[in-house]
Amino acid sequence: MNRFERFPEPQGEAEIRYLDGEFRILRPGSFVRCAVTDQQIPLDELRYWSVDLQEAYADPQAVLKRTMELPKSEG
Repeated sequence: MNRFERFPEPQGEAEIRYLDGEFRILRPGSFVRCAVTDQQIPLDELRYWSVDLQEAYADPQAVLKRTMELPKSEG
């Protein structure tokens, strides 16, 4: 390969392990799906996720919607 050739972009849905402030790609792909809207999120645009639920979110509104759906913890 020379410097002008590009590696092919992985296609399909990626499998991700969501960590605090970062994520690890377990299976290459070009996107993940929002857990609330089922919208495709390109990996380079992924900004919102839950470490506890291991879910990705398309935008802050999806995060809020998921948060409102969760049962309140007693304590």
